[in-house]
Amino acid sequence: MIIWIASYPKSGNTWVRSIISSYFFSNIGNFDFSLLKNISLYPGPKYFNKKIDKPGEVSLFWEVSQKNIIQNQELTFLKTHNALVALNNRNFTTEKTTLGAIYIIRDPRNILSSLKNHYGFDNYNETFEFMKNKKKYIWDIRKKNDFSGFQFLGSWADHYKSWIKNTKFKTLLIKYEDLEKDCYSTSHKIIKFILMLNGKNVEVDEKKLFKSIETTKFDVLKKKEIEKGFEESININNEKKPFFFLGPENIWQKKLPKEILSKVENEFKDDLNYFNY
Repeated sequence: MIIWIASYPKSGNTWVRSIISSYFFSNIGNFDFSLLKNISLYPGPKYFNKKIDKPGEVSLFWEVSQKNIIQNQELTFLKTHNALVALNNRNFTTEKTTLGAIYIIRDPRNILSSLKNHYGFDNYNETFEFMKNKKKYIWDIRKKNDFSGFQFLGSWADHYKSWIKNTKFKTLLIKYEDLEKDCYSTSHKIIKFILMLNGKNVEVDEKKLFKSIETTKFDVLKKKEIEKGFEESININNEKKPFFFLGPENIWQKKLPKEILSKVENEFKDDLNYFNY
């Protein structure tokens, strides 16, 4: 069965994935980028036996590909930015193949700066339009005319609602800000949730978890990217954009112009109040 690590882009998915992979796929909790291969991105070309020619066409193969994924493995972690929606009358996933999900939410005002860098947007207005677009989708632009990596986002608000309002399977909501404030307690909650989903009545290995956290701190990951590169970073106009960009220095109060801040807070007013942002 599948456990999803789901989020809107640039919300901390890779951080959570790093902690989980170092805890479950290493001997002592020591992280390395190679461990992330144990929690790969879905959808993607490795899961389909044909090229996907059109945006959204991949939805026709969601169900069968996920059934194939769980055939040979007792438990599979998958990363996704896809909203939990139906396209072409096909649901993204169901309780038939999914055991549960971890959804990471982040203050949209801080997502703006990260998105702007990651996708090479010219300005914050362009980034804001991306975030409020109810029909927005992304795919791997490096694979020309192949939409096997198509992920439907919708707007930032619609995205998180699609996951946390789901009643088909258990979903753990994690705030990025809680990871920043108390990474150990928040990570402990994540590991405990996974063990519970998998029916493992065992205690969290605190020593291993501590090591997982220490080796996945932002400055450690940023240094690893500088030294070894990171395949998930995007090349825009022949310029490699750093994946680990600002981290704890991404403080919207210092980064966002007043004009764009007003637009974001007006657009997502109810959502900001809901999460006490």
